[in-house]
Amino acid sequence: VQLVESGGGLVQPGGSLRLSCTASGYSTRRGPMGWFRQGPGKEREGVASIGISGNTAYVGSVKGRFTISKDNDKNTLFLQMNSLKPEDTAMYYCAAGPPGQQWTSLDEPHYDYWGQGTQVTVSS
Repeated sequence: VQLVESGGGLVQPGGSLRLSCTASGYSTRRGPMGWFRQGPGKEREGVASIGISGNTAYVGSVKGRFTISKDNDKNTLFLQMNSLKPEDTAMYYCAAGPPGQQWTSLDEPHYDYWGQGTQVTVSS
């Protein structure tokens, strides 16, 4: 299984970015997926999760600003990030859970596969 993130970069406060995670050896149709982030000096935290049926979950700090989605035909996971704040600055990681599981989760131990991350920096 390989997960490859892209779309990170430098953006001003209030701006937007869309992250992508392309999966190989894993079907986005068949398992739960999530986005995590680790900011400077912080522990990694769950940001958003999407289940097999498209059900979603978000950490409170991003609700109303971030949207997780997936394109099963392209085997790709997305994270649309709007109204970005300096505190959103972090390395963002894509994760995939065991195929066949119906849940959404913001907890790291639930996920089996991880990407290498893409850096998001929000600064003026």
